[in-house]
Amino acid sequence: MTAAAEAFPPAPEHTASPQYPIESVDNALRLLWLLSAQRSLRLTEASQYLGVASSTAHRLLAMLQYRGFVRQNPSTRAYEAGPSLDRIAFALLRRLDIREQARPALERLNERSGETVHLGTLEGTTVTFLESIESPKAVRVSSRAGRSMPAHCTSTGKAMLATMDDEHLKVLYPEEELLRMTPNSVGTRSELIAELEGVRRRGYAFSNEESEESVCSVAVAVHGAPVLAAINISIPINRINAKRRKELAGMAHEAVVELEATLH
Repeated sequence: MTAAAEAFPPAPEHTASPQYPIESVDNALRLLWLLSAQRSLRLTEASQYLGVASSTAHRLLAMLQYRGFVRQNPSTRAYEAGPSLDRIAFALLRRLDIREQARPALERLNERSGETVHLGTLEGTTVTFLESIESPKAVRVSSRAGRSMPAHCTSTGKAMLATMDDEHLKVLYPEEELLRMTPNSVGTRSELIAELEGVRRRGYAFSNEESEESVCSVAVAVHGAPVLAAINISIPINRINAKRRKELAGMAHEAVVELEATLH
């Protein structure tokens, strides 16, 4: 067993121990961590590493194999990383790639607009903000890099949702009622579908204090990226009006065109 696999990575300092820990889940995660440090894993190694009976280790590996996280080599009978782990790894690499590719366009957009800019991606009904450059102004919208939010409550999410047809949206949102982050958030699926039609006509999405009070934003979807993505400009509500919103949308569109050119 390699030295890198001796210890499971510690939790971040701000993460408290779960109130009701589930040992089987923790053991399964520890096995995946072990596979990140060595190419293959035998049943006896898994049993010793976890300090459990071979039968217990076998049940854990069987479940991981069922979900595609490990595969058993038919020749050696050892366990190796499976296709589900590969898929997660490739997805993370694609996200890193687009963040690096988008950085120059985001820097220019931040300089032109003087406001905070973001790059976000869509995972199901959730927006994850991958990158951000804050406005140099004293009063500004803070970075959301690393944060996740309900897509329908953000301009970034709505820009990406608008690239889908209504049938796909109904699958993503099977319930009529939607979570509201603020009183201004879209509250129903019907409202969302109607608003997304407007996004398609305009070519950009906007949010008016829908994810955070006193914050407005505009966003434009990126086409041709390996993942669904959008570029966003976020601005305090006291610095925006209809004219300024259109100006910012135009700037965001130009940044998207610049990014799309690097993706081909």
